[in-house]
Amino acid sequence: MYLKSRILVAASLATLLLSCAGVQQVTQTVTITESITSPGGVNTITFTLSEGMPSYRVDRDGEVVILPSRLGYLFKYQPPLDRDLRVVEVSRDTVNETWTQVWGEEKEILDNHVGMSILLEDASPTPRRLEVQFRAYDDGIAFRYILHGDGQPKHVEIMDEVTEFQLAGDHSAWWIPAYAWNRYEYLLTNSPVSELDTVHTPLTMETADGLFLSFHEAALTDFASMTLAHTGENLLKADLVPWSDGVKVRGELPMKSPWRTIQIGESAGDLVTSYLILNCNEPNKIEDTSWIEPGKYVGIWWGMHIRTMSWNSGDIHGATTENTKRYIDFASAHGFKGVLVEGWNLGWDGDWSANADSFSFTQPYPDYDFVGLAKYAREKGTRLIAHNETSIGILNYEQQMENAFKLYESLGINTIKSGYVGHGREIKRRDPLTGKVLGLEWHHGQWMVNHYRHVVETAAKYHLMLDVHEPIKDTGIRRTWPNMMSREGARGQEFNAWSTGGNPPDHYTILPFTRLLAGPFDYTPGVFDLTFKNNHEPPFRVNTTLAKQLANYVVIYSPLHMAADLVENYEGKPEFKFIEDVPTDWEKTLVLNGVIGDYTTFVRKDRNSDDWYLGSVTDENGRTLTVSLDFLEPGKSYLAEIYADATDADWVTNPYATDLSQETVTSETVMELQLAPGGGQAIRFSPAD
Repeated sequence: MYLKSRILVAASLATLLLSCAGVQQVTQTVTITESITSPGGVNTITFTLSEGMPSYRVDRDGEVVILPSRLGYLFKYQPPLDRDLRVVEVSRDTVNETWTQVWGEEKEILDNHVGMSILLEDASPTPRRLEVQFRAYDDGIAFRYILHGDGQPKHVEIMDEVTEFQLAGDHSAWWIPAYAWNRYEYLLTNSPVSELDTVHTPLTMETADGLFLSFHEAALTDFASMTLAHTGENLLKADLVPWSDGVKVRGELPMKSPWRTIQIGESAGDLVTSYLILNCNEPNKIEDTSWIEPGKYVGIWWGMHIRTMSWNSGDIHGATTENTKRYIDFASAHGFKGVLVEGWNLGWDGDWSANADSFSFTQPYPDYDFVGLAKYAREKGTRLIAHNETSIGILNYEQQMENAFKLYESLGINTIKSGYVGHGREIKRRDPLTGKVLGLEWHHGQWMVNHYRHVVETAAKYHLMLDVHEPIKDTGIRRTWPNMMSREGARGQEFNAWSTGGNPPDHYTILPFTRLLAGPFDYTPGVFDLTFKNNHEPPFRVNTTLAKQLANYVVIYSPLHMAADLVENYEGKPEFKFIEDVPTDWEKTLVLNGVIGDYTTFVRKDRNSDDWYLGSVTDENGRTLTVSLDFLEPGKSYLAEIYADATDADWVTNPYATDLSQETVTSETVMELQLAPGGGQAIRFSPAD
């Protein structure tokens, strides 16, 4: 129920009374203030219009989180909408409902918030209207803009978003740079906010008082991705990724921005179990979701990175009929739902990273029986995963996409792993008729945001799930389009194969509280040959213990998890049973402990059984963590199958040493987790009676 109120107030210097049909009209005061507080009385948003300029403030439990910060937009051809405004209408509402995820880290999601909408207009003869919608949740706040079509041209070009985040202190932040060549694939840096330049979101912070904040956006649709620019001592400003001509966003009115979100928690784990971003997205648009199936997969992939196989044709071509059958047989024997095959399609020979216009997404190499292998996989109870590397040849991909997706569906393929390898701003936007280059666009600008969404919607049409590498960041659209399963968008396992230093041990203790706050991450865990030899110089390795590779299946969430190693490296390894057992679709997620950059412990309950799974990881330091098992059902006994670092395990000197054991536990049990340097522990809890 909306409670609407007209605001008619007196001017501070003078009051002008006008009579029109017996109704008295007055101008507004210099300052107007409206506020809402979250249902639990935790977070308060205060909107202020002062001297015609809008701003907002955020307080938590009476303490300021965001100082008064500006709102509004600047345009190319029209006057700005960040000043000379007046309030036309204020409305409020309260939502308290629960909805069910098609799949996810939490089955039932509570959406409980207090909302407020402020309708503003300028003083032009035909007033233009800007609406700011706010939501106050107990776990944070969100707001977005709606540009109405009233009083202005239907086509607009936004040149800047004025939105500010004036922080209450120089907080400790974890960040990656924006506008860098390698997109999102950087190690996270921890520094004071005052040392930031322009950074991607999610941007996570810890205040001096121990409060945790994460700045991101939700429901990114037909808009430019938001980065955050450090523009003052403790001031961050929305910085929209531009088109090649400098325009930030262009489109037709009415236009909605994505939600600008701030998740707020008393612990780092509170950020993980906040579903504010999902709640700011529209409900599921796919009526029949029976074909959307979370699961695990193996694939012809890791061999390319360690150079035992190749994407291109030749002596070590990985995507051969014989090799693929071997992987299909393995997947069938161990219950994996998919087999990824990279390098199957024409276009990989020569400089494939430059072959943007040469890839075919329907024509296989002569040594790869695409149709026959798809049939063989189905007969074996698994399916091929079709790999589509675009090499950022967007026009080439879009011209083939409809026919390719139709072919995949006809062959029983239900998943695509797509790729967009290329420099952050090398994507050639071409005229679809002439092929003429119209500009070089960023991966994260409005044009590419729309491309990524076009792929998602087309894939849904043909009952295809998506795993996107070099993606646009997740902003919760998996709620609306649940076939958008997983993404890369960070430094994954592949960096251990060829990047100097690889992913350091603390990488896995930072990701859950930063990148993974946006959504699922296709990290591709499960490498068992940790000290492999390859043809790169210097030699490389995976910087974890074997037990930590198992723990990552619980700590790093993805509905599509890969067992990334060569399948022969799993044979005869008892630790592989955990990968066989661990699900990828959860009913409940809890974070038992966590210090960003040091350690964390997650537990998740299987959606389809009464089993719980625990994953705990540490940085380069060994440590003992004590955890209560009070998440288990009281009065029940559980069999704990434990995969732990051995006492002499060490990620550098003895990474393979693992102790496997079993014990009976209850909800009253307190366990000690012994984590080796760079190590971890994985446990399956199954009802014993």
